[in-house]
Amino acid sequence: MLRNGLEPWHLLVVAIVVLVLFGSKKLPDTARALGKSMRILKSEAKAMKEETPR
Repeated sequence: MLRNGLEPWHLLVVAIVVLVLFGSKKLPDTARALGKSMRILKSEAKAMKEETPR
């Protein structure tokens, strides 16, 4: 069924659907919030790795 996997036109269709669903005005805010969440997650994961067991 999925012989070729993800092709470039699939990404184009997904991008268009996201643009239609969220609108062009909300995309920068959404991307900013996602980036902030990823930075927080990364810093928390790093802090957990550095934490010494007692």
